[in-house]
Amino acid sequence: MYAVIETGGKQYRVQEGDVVFVEKLGLVEGENYVFDKVLAVFTDDGAMVGKPYVEGAKVSATTLKEGRAKKVIVYKYKSKKGYHKKQGHRQCFTKLQINSIQA
Repeated sequence: MYAVIETGGKQYRVQEGDVVFVEKLGLVEGENYVFDKVLAVFTDDGAMVGKPYVEGAKVSATTLKEGRAKKVIVYKYKSKKGYHKKQGHRQCFTKLQINSIQA
């Protein structure tokens, strides 16, 4: 059994026991979170696809960690113009473990 959820403008395919990194949700470590924006649920019996979300479907998860990813260097350059710009960016994330999927 697995589900497709939406959070932070992205879609994730999850099943029980998975560990996923999503956009920062502002949760405390050990706190539970319930995703109600479930786009689809796939079971052995068949598939349920929402319009746009599946009614009554929920995916519960536990927060493992909040943090920031490794630094990504953004370098802009224009040839023959003397233009150089170097920036760094660290994306914030929330690490979650999926506990259960309710259809």
